Amino acid sequence: MTRLSVAERIAIAGHALRHGARGALRASASPLFLLSRLRCPPPKRLVIAPQDIRTSDPTVADDIYAGYFAFASRIVDAREQSPFVLVGPSAEWETALMGFGWLRHLRAAETSLARENARALVGEWMSLHGAPTESIAWAPQVVSRRLMSWVSQSPLLLEGADADFYARFLKSIGCHVAFLAAQMRFALRGEARLFAAVALVEATLCSDGYARMLRRAGKWLGEELDRQVLIDGGHVSRNPQVVMDLLFDLLPLRQAFAARNAPPPPQLIGAIDRLLPMLRLFRHSDSSLALFNGMGVTAPDMLATLLAYDDALAQPILNAPRSGYQRVETADAVLLFDAGGPPPPDYSQRAHAGALSLELSLDNRRLVGNCGAPIHQRGPLREAARMTAAHSTLELGEESSARLAHEIGLGEWAGGRVFIGPRVSGVARREGPDACVLEARHDGYVSRFGLVHARTLTLATGGGRLEGVDLLEPAGGRKPRQGLAYAIRFHLHPSVKAARVEREHGVMLVLPGGQPWLFHAAGREVELEDGAFFASADGSRVAQQIVIRGLAAEEPETRWVFLRGG
Repeated sequence: MTRLSVAERIAIAGHALRHGARGALRASASPLFLLSRLRCPPPKRLVIAPQDIRTSDPTVADDIYAGYFAFASRIVDAREQSPFVLVGPSAEWETALMGFGWLRHLRAAETSLARENARALVGEWMSLHGAPTESIAWAPQVVSRRLMSWVSQSPLLLEGADADFYARFLKSIGCHVAFLAAQMRFALRGEARLFAAVALVEATLCSDGYARMLRRAGKWLGEELDRQVLIDGGHVSRNPQVVMDLLFDLLPLRQAFAARNAPPPPQLIGAIDRLLPMLRLFRHSDSSLALFNGMGVTAPDMLATLLAYDDALAQPILNAPRSGYQRVETADAVLLFDAGGPPPPDYSQRAHAGALSLELSLDNRRLVGNCGAPIHQRGPLREAARMTAAHSTLELGEESSARLAHEIGLGEWAGGRVFIGPRVSGVARREGPDACVLEARHDGYVSRFGLVHARTLTLATGGGRLEGVDLLEPAGGRKPRQGLAYAIRFHLHPSVKAARVEREHGVMLVLPGGQPWLFHAAGREVELEDGAFFASADGSRVAQQIVIRGLAAEEPETRWVFLRGG
């Protein structure tokens, strides 16, 4: 557990009063209480089914029929039991099971057997978990995902269904609508509130008998889109994964409004128009997304699907000051820079302490990046991935630039929030004929060490040279204490081969395909150490990292360069 300054203790106490106590009051509103506060009859009928645009695999239907349920890199053999009575291997596995997004694979099979299996599984769920409880099955985001999955896959479930199943299904839809509407009125905050609003609008728009609820849900959706989708197109959480998730839900919703010949909330169209260019900002030249603030594995087929909906074939936004990101793109290089502070507490459960970190891709290959979020979003590995040391930036005193809840022993109580984060200032972008220069600084270490971290990045127009300057500046006249050490890290992609070059005091890097690069730092020793890459579909992988170490008082400035061709 890291030490806290007096200023930090005061700030954390204030945070607890503002968010913790209020959260405790809201937590007293259990699912049963919430449902009792708002009754909602079942819809008269489902009129349309929005398209689920996520990619599907019909072969998964055979696995599910055989009792194999593979989610979040875990496979469970139900062994002729209902999967809904099993204790899952992870919370992520249970969340995926209870969300029913896998129904799209059964629909893609286009067989009567898949339809019967889908109905049987939904029927089992309604029998075992149909009433709200304090379980993962009734966590608000799981309820939202299940409601959207059931509505979009209703043709699969209802074709050939008997009257009893049809009635039970509509009754359960009504229960889901009532539950989420009550959550919206009494308890829900953060990302979960936006996805609940999307689910409510989709369910009520696609049903008969919900005109009044649709108006209310549309108002909630507009408010949340205004609150959570920033002017430049980023989500307030600063997480690229949330941008993807939102587009997968908002694009079909826009189509559903058109199919019903109903005007959508104006915020819906505006949000989509802003989110798509922002998605392109995060896209590297190898078609994966940058590993900032909770982003993990990129599914290339999913990303391609979303970009295909970009009617205007929009160019990526390059300067996103509200979201805190910068992109520099040349003919064969993409540089991404995290020039923002932490998101608000209610949106920070997956945020990382990666202020001023960078990612660099070249010729459709990743060279430098962050470690990324592991597939399993809980546990020690996930918390390690959030720390500054897992990012390509400067770490001072072996501490993170943001105060994460788990670091100060409040992880379980605070739900993983960021308590205190750096303020990023002095963000500047200068573009010239020969290079683009990015500058920014953050104060995440001022309260503990009295130092500001400033970083300048210069990418040559041809993409063959990236220069950087990392500087530790005294704040308010304070002098750094003697012996205070720092480390500047550059996490290499696992596909990059690296070796020390003694005569250059640097590191030779070879990209897949054989392209050589050289890294060195002026007058400084450069180390090559073991590292890790968490954002891999097959689990964490071994990688390497370049590290420059120094003492803040004696060596406050570090100049380094990546140079093509060595």
